[in-house]
Amino acid sequence: MIDIKKLKENKSWFEQKSKEKGFELSVDILINVDQKRLVLISEIEELNRQKKQIASQKQSSLEGKELKEKLKEKEEALKTTEKEYFKILYKIPNPAKDDVPVGTEENNQVIETKLSPTTFEFTPKSHEELGKSLGIIDMESAAKVSGSRFYYLKGKGAELELAILNYAKDFILKENFTLVIPPVLINSNSMWSMGYLEHGGSEETYFLEKDDLFLVGTAEQSIGPMHKNETLAKNSLPLKYLGYSPSFRRESGSYGKDTKGIIRVHQFNKLEMFVFCEPSQAEKEHEIILNIQKKLVDGLGLPYQVINIASQDLGLPAAKKYDIEVWFPSQNRYRETHSTSNTTDFQARRLNTKFVNDSGQKELINTVNGTAFAFGRIIAAIMENFQTKDGKVKVPEALQPYAGFDFIG
Repeated sequence: MIDIKKLKENKSWFEQKSKEKGFELSVDILINVDQKRLVLISEIEELNRQKKQIASQKQSSLEGKELKEKLKEKEEALKTTEKEYFKILYKIPNPAKDDVPVGTEENNQVIETKLSPTTFEFTPKSHEELGKSLGIIDMESAAKVSGSRFYYLKGKGAELELAILNYAKDFILKENFTLVIPPVLINSNSMWSMGYLEHGGSEETYFLEKDDLFLVGTAEQSIGPMHKNETLAKNSLPLKYLGYSPSFRRESGSYGKDTKGIIRVHQFNKLEMFVFCEPSQAEKEHEIILNIQKKLVDGLGLPYQVINIASQDLGLPAAKKYDIEVWFPSQNRYRETHSTSNTTDFQARRLNTKFVNDSGQKELINTVNGTAFAFGRIIAAIMENFQTKDGKVKVPEALQPYAGFDFIG
């Protein structure tokens, strides 16, 4: 969430920044509710002081009873007011950085392109066709067992995923990341703290109401709360984690889109980078993660473009986001395979994760996250770009030592 003090000092700026993200914000409404909240807190403190004074002086029980009733009334009013206050506050988005293009998806900026789109002397097949003919992607069996948008990855397809995992792991761990296999069920407070439940985000998640547990959509959501309510040592920063986990998404509102293949599914495995750092280092760490992503894709020899995401496509927590989009020959277009976001102190404020700065004061940490690989999407991209005329798939050279084979098929 945002800093209420800064919001009060920069009302028009926050209103403008929220508008750039597509959110209408009336700061005065929040400030008025906050003022009411502060008055009630002050009144409760005074009543508690009087209550202690009466108790210490052993005054009449009647006076104490009246104070107790007033206190209960004020505390109930405070609960109602704070509920209204936080309901508004939690919906205010993290302001976008000044170098973020303003607008919708149409205003996304291509800032870099690597390699020309792959061309063939034959009509390229989709990854779904290739997967079926090669016997490595089985969506029919998954539909019987689980329903639509699930798949079995089999044989050399499954081996290819493990090869990609180890290729990425070996590269990223050299960049001072610690490998983590996190829980994929997290409580509602942890999911809420990461800032993904407001503005329709809850529609994307799987929630086990009886247990108060969410299935994560990315390892970021379980790594961020690892240090909830902690103060990190300055000399431990930046603290970098590489999380490997299954990811679960409802894909609500996407029915009819990408129903074939493994681009948009309900369950997939993902390798995610997450960094806790000082505020002054957040932009640098964001660029470091982007460069790691680019080197990983460069190593596979896939054509791609880097996108500076426009303000209304950022979501609630991100102040800036880059996407990498890889070329998909069967669709004759680029598709997003990687994303990296600088969420500044937005998540840390809810998580209450701090560090001690050079002045000896506790200060909120900043968080940065980024995809290493979402395995379904990158496998689909490899299959389409490295397919041969006879229906085989060549394994990228960087993966061959990990896979133990050069071709699938």
